[in-house]
Amino acid sequence: MLNQNIGQGEGVYISTYGCQMNVNDTERMLSLLEMVNFVPVDSPEKASLIIINSCSVREKPVHKVHSEAGKYRQMKEKNPRLRIGVGGCVAQQEKAKLLKDVPVLDFVFGTDAIDQLPELVAKTYEGTEKVVSARFENEKPYSVETLVRNPGVSTFVNIAKGCDNFCTFCVVPFTRGRERSRTLKELISDINALTARGVKEVTLLGQNVNSYESECGADFATLLETVARDTSIERIRYTTSHPKDFDQRLVDISAKYRSKICDYIHLPAQSGNTEVLARMNRGYSREEYLAKVKMIRDGIPGVILTTDLIVGFPGETEEQFMDTLSLIKEVRYDNIYAFKYSPRPFTKAAKFEDQVPEDEKQRRLALLLETQREIAFELAKDYDGGTYDVLIEGEATGNNANSGLWQGRTTHNKIVYFLGGRTEMIGQTIPFKILKSFPNVLRGDFADKEAIEAKYPGATAPIVPRHDFVAVQAPEAESKLALN
Repeated sequence: MLNQNIGQGEGVYISTYGCQMNVNDTERMLSLLEMVNFVPVDSPEKASLIIINSCSVREKPVHKVHSEAGKYRQMKEKNPRLRIGVGGCVAQQEKAKLLKDVPVLDFVFGTDAIDQLPELVAKTYEGTEKVVSARFENEKPYSVETLVRNPGVSTFVNIAKGCDNFCTFCVVPFTRGRERSRTLKELISDINALTARGVKEVTLLGQNVNSYESECGADFATLLETVARDTSIERIRYTTSHPKDFDQRLVDISAKYRSKICDYIHLPAQSGNTEVLARMNRGYSREEYLAKVKMIRDGIPGVILTTDLIVGFPGETEEQFMDTLSLIKEVRYDNIYAFKYSPRPFTKAAKFEDQVPEDEKQRRLALLLETQREIAFELAKDYDGGTYDVLIEGEATGNNANSGLWQGRTTHNKIVYFLGGRTEMIGQTIPFKILKSFPNVLRGDFADKEAIEAKYPGATAPIVPRHDFVAVQAPEAESKLALN
């Protein structure tokens, strides 16, 4: 029987790289470790257990595992009880090799071994042998309970894992395994439990959410409809969608339950050129992708679209890159997640001979981002003076922490900063008039000040912020879910 006091009240620190799936996995790890008496801490210096939750979608995060683990060498020499492990996609990819390359590590565990984490950590304390657990559990039914310590207003719910698409650039099928879906019944139970704890918004997660299929036969559109109809959740988001699986029925369900399903769809294109898309094994052409965009916008007028794009894919010519540039001009995305192609282990594209020079990839990326920046600022003007329902999240975070500002989010996934927030407002949806707009953030004020003053006395009184809000722009970062 597992000792429930493995942690002895000592600290655990987890650094997290990569996509929202990894963020969700970290939350699960912390929940499991709390059950065996570890206490989450905010710095590695306070910890007796350090875990690097890694990502291998891009090359740099792989290097970060090596460099970060190396920084803990002296800490380990001073603290014999300190244990250091690596989880996530790099762990799944490298397995035991990681222990040889980074001797300071005590254990490595793959993406299917998260629920074994307390047992794995216990083994490291029981003996001197290092521990590796990185086998896929493809034969077992995919069934997990959503573990969230402090879910707050919004949280993630994992509906599926793995990927069967094998895009030639993507390592996910090798680090997350084959695609498996949770049951519809289990998911509804999870979401009902979360709403009972005060959650107002869930984001349904999967490498390919719209290829979800429950063992009862329910597809993703049915899941969306059931969550909207049979739970009291107020808002539903999901990521990431694969264009080839986005159909009219999904559009119709989204339109029918628009009061709950958010007006935000992440639809990764990856390239605007049909020949490049074929080499990527994406399963659609440029024309087919644009037809999906039209289908979505016709069925859900005003919906926001974002995308993932890769520049410098092997063999991409200047003319083919210009097709990607013309795609963003034609679709006019609110935001793009764009990056340079980098070869990943096990993928077909890594073996392609016609690799694009690094300086050319950088030039194309810079041009793409600058073009998108102009588009995003033009689109942002549409929000000026408008009134939008905002789900209040709490005091401002990130660059605007400790500024006196509060923040909430529109159904379009735009952060709205405002003054006069109150703790009682957290989790409430309040109309705001937009005073100032930027591509990803908006500055707002209460649309009905009399109603707010009556409900929250003093909220509308003039307040001078410590500094004006920082307009955070589109991140030049990883995609929503590992380059879907």
